Amino acid sequence: MPYTPHTPEDIQSMLQTIGVDSLEALLDDIPKTVRFNGRLKIGRALSELEVRSEIKQLNEKNADLEQFTCFLGAGSYDHYIPAVIGPLLFRSEFYTAYTPYQAELSQGMLQAIYEFQTGISELTGMEVANASLYDGASALAEAVLMMIRISKKKSEILLPRTIHPFYREVIRTYCHGLDLKFVEIPYVNGVTPPGEVRRLITEDTAGLLLQFPNFFGNLEEVDELIQAAHEKGAKVAVSIDPIAMGLFKSPGEMGADIVVGEGQAMGNAMSYGGPYVGFFATKLEYARQLPGRIVGATHDKKGRKGYCLTLQTREQHIKRERATSNICTNESLNALAMLFYMATIGKQGLGEVAVQSTQKAHYLQKELSRLKGISVPWPAPFFKEFTLKTSKRPKEINQHLLKEKIVGGLDLGDYYPELENHVLFCVTEKRTKVEMDRLVETISKVN
Repeated sequence: MPYTPHTPEDIQSMLQTIGVDSLEALLDDIPKTVRFNGRLKIGRALSELEVRSEIKQLNEKNADLEQFTCFLGAGSYDHYIPAVIGPLLFRSEFYTAYTPYQAELSQGMLQAIYEFQTGISELTGMEVANASLYDGASALAEAVLMMIRISKKKSEILLPRTIHPFYREVIRTYCHGLDLKFVEIPYVNGVTPPGEVRRLITEDTAGLLLQFPNFFGNLEEVDELIQAAHEKGAKVAVSIDPIAMGLFKSPGEMGADIVVGEGQAMGNAMSYGGPYVGFFATKLEYARQLPGRIVGATHDKKGRKGYCLTLQTREQHIKRERATSNICTNESLNALAMLFYMATIGKQGLGEVAVQSTQKAHYLQKELSRLKGISVPWPAPFFKEFTLKTSKRPKEINQHLLKEKIVGGLDLGDYYPELENHVLFCVTEKRTKVEMDRLVETISKVN
């Protein structure tokens, strides 16, 4: 923001215009007891060079990932962001564009959203996707509401404990006040057992939620879990890590009814936890039950291709009781970053990122599990995150790692009391063998 100085003449002119004698009179309505009457403790005037130097020193107090090596995931991931994304994303026509209420006037933005929807459909193996949602957690919560709408009179949702604990909290908050029953499914050896789904599912079950890979980084038996739910007529919504789609079959191909997820890993910075971008895809038969909006392609009377908001089922556009959601906008800029990532890295590149992340995660798990006092708690296959049990408290280990400029894993005991001294580590394609070996060596000195 530019500094705009006012001369005494300017101030007098403004006071006269509004009919006040002095600045003191302008503040008459503010009690003197709450006014600050001293002099602000502002240092001496600095040159531009000195200001830059001071700001740089303040900035360096933050533990940013330019200086620290990150092995923390749990929903926010340190994947590489191709250099081309920043300059494209910050073009003024994208960066300053508002929600396309006057949709047909915003052809560029509409086309960008249309391409995003196309990319999400291909990624998830589903037939239709919306223009994005706030984040992965709210997307999964919207999936709950959609399954209830589709099933009509059913009111139970199966909620495995292998789903991100924050997501489960968001779902319960989102659905507070609705007459819904959430049935928690316990995990066994770090995964959701299909047998437990078959045991707990009833005729009142509207849907089953899954996370793939799950919160512990493990690969669920999605095919069998979907089959178990469908046998009872329940729908299945799967929350995915989109990077994993470079290596594994998509939930859409496995028969899921809804596929959602968090798009931060694709082109968006970790950025202290947000803003992020949720995506939402489903089968064509459920398109009218989607939350948010859908952009479609069309032609004008001269046969020229154009884009328009095809479906907006929010309460401002249709009768409130028929609205699917009160979601009134989408995360356009973050969705655009995800689209640029998909277009830049391509199918082959995504596969390479997924393979590198997996191979490196398995290397690190193997090296860490060789250390005295560290063990693997379950045999489940995993993607880029894995859980280890330690003899020392994870917080103590992480404090030591921070001194070496390493961000350690997540202490699972904070979210699962039965998993005291269990740590969730994450490895992306950015981590090098040198960095992983340094982590192993550092932990070997404290565990």
